[in-house]
Amino acid sequence: MTEELKNALDALKGHKMTVTELEEQRISFAYGNAPEEDNGTRESVARSLKEAELA
Repeated sequence: MTEELKNALDALKGHKMTVTELEEQRISFAYGNAPEEDNGTRESVARSLKEAELA
């Protein structure tokens, strides 16, 4: 681990993610784990997750 990376990680210790950061991470996770043949966009994933919350 480089000193630069160690310092960056140390600076983030105790960081509490905001609601927006959590939502973006959730979208990114779902989009990144979609099958390659899925033609969905990041926006369609976000829309689907929002609809699932409302159901």
